[in-house]
Amino acid sequence: MAEAKTGKKEVYESSKPHVNIATLGHVDHGKTTLTSAITHVQSKKNKAKSRKYEEIDAAPEERARGITIKTAHVEYETDTRHYALIDCPGHADYIKNLITGAAQANGGIVVVDASQGGQEQTKEHLLLANQVGVKDVVVFANKIDVVADKEMLDLVKEEVEGLLEKYGFNKNSPIIFGSAKKALEGDAEQEKKIEELIDAVDKHIPTPPSDESKPFLMYIEDNMSITGRGTVATGKVERGTLKPGEEVEIVGINAEKFKTKATSAEMFHKELKEAKPNFNIGVLLQGTTREQAPRGAALAKPGSINAHKKFEAQVYILTKDEGGRHTPFEADYSPQFYFYTSDISGTIKLPEDKKVVKPGDDLSLQVHLIHPVAIEVNSAFSIREGGRTIGKGVVTKIIE
Repeated sequence: MAEAKTGKKEVYESSKPHVNIATLGHVDHGKTTLTSAITHVQSKKNKAKSRKYEEIDAAPEERARGITIKTAHVEYETDTRHYALIDCPGHADYIKNLITGAAQANGGIVVVDASQGGQEQTKEHLLLANQVGVKDVVVFANKIDVVADKEMLDLVKEEVEGLLEKYGFNKNSPIIFGSAKKALEGDAEQEKKIEELIDAVDKHIPTPPSDESKPFLMYIEDNMSITGRGTVATGKVERGTLKPGEEVEIVGINAEKFKTKATSAEMFHKELKEAKPNFNIGVLLQGTTREQAPRGAALAKPGSINAHKKFEAQVYILTKDEGGRHTPFEADYSPQFYFYTSDISGTIKLPEDKKVVKPGDDLSLQVHLIHPVAIEVNSAFSIREGGRTIGKGVVTKIIE
């Protein structure tokens, strides 16, 4: 979240490619401690600001204020890349934010408590990461300092490899055993394990393609008003570039498009001269209210994308084994449709010759949404109901 401060801001400058990594795993397995340990180790090389656990873990304070727990973005660098670590909430209630966080990620670090092995949310996070298109992960088996029986580690390794394979990842993905807590306490051997993990992420997770030639597009994840100045909208740049002073259009969720000016853009509280694809940014939108820049709307180059409510799509309905439905559904079924940062209710219209859709089916169908969303042919989406993903689809034709 961008902050309003007085005085001169630091300017973000990096010629290195930018990569977003989500930390995934069961609650209390050590995701936030690991994020803190990575900044601790890299700060010694002047490649990060050391961030304490409390600075990253916004959960208790935010829960007390009744706000949905948001994903935290933490910065670090290596010799070859600039990173944003997206610390995803482990709590089941915050699955919407996990989907958004994982969807922003180019790869993941799966954190597993070596004294417990994979738990329910480990599986859920792997399933969701795969469903939102995360292809590559590295595993950190944490808390080895509390494992008395070292043979247990072999069992954890086997179990994790099995889980990776089950949820569509490479079972030979790197698995590093260590203790994030001990590394934070300055244990030299455990600091080396964190370095090993950082190195594995550098080598194993590919640099994402950066599409700067297309018109600017970003989906709003969150917003915050600044009195007298406008609203800061945050999100990940999907494509194109944005420079301060350029005009943008807010498209979708609301019935009408709204044109405004991007006064400034920031990443990690540093000013950006130019926002590029894959950057997680905050954009100050001049004279704009929060209601005019809602979560799920697109921020786009004027005229480059439109909002639609009806479209045709090619959809795959997940099987029970893939975490989907156990039973078929009929026409006029009304689940939730997740496009980027939006989740919108809609109704499925089936072709004339199709009366029921079974788990495992791959078919063309129509979707009618209750709110317009900024989409185009080839936009991907997930279909969810009752806390689980039941299908994946891609838009093939816009109807209206």
